[in-house]
Amino acid sequence: MTYIREHHNPGAHRNVQMGARDIGDVSGYYLHAAELKAEKAITLADYIAQANRERVHAGEPFACAVIKRRMKGVKDGYVVRDVETDCRLMNRLRDMEAALQDADFDRWFDIDEEHRRAAA
Repeated sequence: MTYIREHHNPGAHRNVQMGARDIGDVSGYYLHAAELKAEKAITLADYIAQANRERVHAGEPFACAVIKRRMKGVKDGYVVRDVETDCRLMNRLRDMEAALQDADFDRWFDIDEEHRRAAA
């Protein structure tokens, strides 16, 4: 949770569990219902099925599982989603980038440069 707050959204927080109407483990992972997992045995299919159910309850367009690796820090973990969700996410990113390029190319260029530097 600390890593998500420091590197993504300072307002992210753990959700209260609501049983059959659960909305994911964390709110504030932008546009996602996120399941946080730190278990010895990793069961991706179960995690994604759970996240996808909770996405509907949370009213979010995307779902993912954030999986911490054993004996590693959170930053070395994984964010996992099914291919259908990933395609929808990439399509949204593509469309939003095109819209920003059309509306304000200089702003898009500055943001693109900032993110490319951060990835270097």
